[in-house]
Amino acid sequence: MKSELRKFIRGFRYAGQGIAAALQQERNLRFHVCAAAYVLAFSRFYHFTAVEYALLAVCIAGVISLELVNSAIERAVDRPDAAHWAAAGAAKDMAAGAVLAGSLGAVAVGLLLFGNPSVVRQIVQLHLAQPWRMAVLLASLAAAYGFVFRWPGKQ
Repeated sequence: MKSELRKFIRGFRYAGQGIAAALQQERNLRFHVCAAAYVLAFSRFYHFTAVEYALLAVCIAGVISLELVNSAIERAVDRPDAAHWAAAGAAKDMAAGAVLAGSLGAVAVGLLLFGNPSVVRQIVQLHLAQPWRMAVLLASLAAAYGFVFRWPGKQ
């Protein structure tokens, strides 16, 4: 019984290592993580219900999960032999298409949830009225750019 529990717990460790490796090596995953952080930060300006937050969580988890699967498929079919080249390319394209479809769905949800012009104006006015907020936002954007595009690792 203890052996089975150890195997079960070890699976979580392997999953964590996979996520860490993908964050280190996959630029698109880092982009999606940063986008999720901004979505959650700006959601604080809205009065979302628990269901709306749940929808955001499902969208974020879905896009990140699709990106992880896409990365895994790309790794699995990288450098196939000549006989399997077309199938490998199609598999990679389909996996990328899955990420695109999930991302477009998440953007649609985001537009519906965040598309309140009065709240957007309020956010802009708040950041313009308090220069320190604008400075923090700009610094976070610079840090996000560095994390997404300058982070060391295989691209």
